Amino acid sequence: MPKRVYWLFIFILILLVSLASVPAAAGDAKQGVIPSVPTPNMVTMLDLGANKCVPCKMMAPIIEELKKEYAGRASIIFIDVWEHNDQVKRFGIRAIPTQIFYDKNGKEVQRHVGFMDKKSIVAVFEKLGVSRPEGS
Repeated sequence: MPKRVYWLFIFILILLVSLASVPAAAGDAKQGVIPSVPTPNMVTMLDLGANKCVPCKMMAPIIEELKKEYAGRASIIFIDVWEHNDQVKRFGIRAIPTQIFYDKNGKEVQRHVGFMDKKSIVAVFEKLGVSRPEGS
């Protein structure tokens, strides 16, 4: 085995072991139950990713923070598409993470592929008429 391939294999093995030891992001689609998307009469952000995907794991704390800050004003849903691969076709996913935003009427208004920071998510919520939480 060439040296490069050997070291690549070792790197991937270490990465997989380290990912397995980090707690998974809290998701909404637990025990095979997929929530209703979009949430009726509420601005909804759907985050499609995987609990073991690195950019998705980077977004997990942001998603959890936003869920608390926007509780009752906007719906934020996470679906692990590695666990629920039927959702890939349902939502037309080509890469993860993908965020889909719906207005209050359930119409898709914006889609973003890749890591999305908190500031950008908040900007979309404001564009859809959801005000910032107090103290932000």
